[in-house]
Amino acid sequence: MRNTLLPKLALFAGIGLTFAGMTYVPPAAAQVSVGVAVRVGPPPPRFERVPPPRRGYVWAPGYWRWDGHRHLWAGGHWVRAHRGYRYVPARWVHHRDGWRFRDGYWHR
Repeated sequence: MRNTLLPKLALFAGIGLTFAGMTYVPPAAAQVSVGVAVRVGPPPPRFERVPPPRRGYVWAPGYWRWDGHRHLWAGGHWVRAHRGYRYVPARWVHHRDGWRFRDGYWHR
């Protein structure tokens, strides 16, 4: 009896792990960006007084964000520096079908 029980337990355990793996959804590791073309260009950038330098951080300037109806100002903020990279600020880019927002990112 012991010789037949072990393979059955292994089979049921394997089936259970298979079903558990099918229902588990791990958190996403990558960030997804959805671009939307806006026909109304952003207003000119607002003047912001940049605070004094902060060790280990880079100033990300403010930008106009689109809320689905209009542009709203998002003030600048500090972002933690990444050694060997430079920060490229958020910006609007004009295309044939309108304006597209490009979020800030780190460039090597």
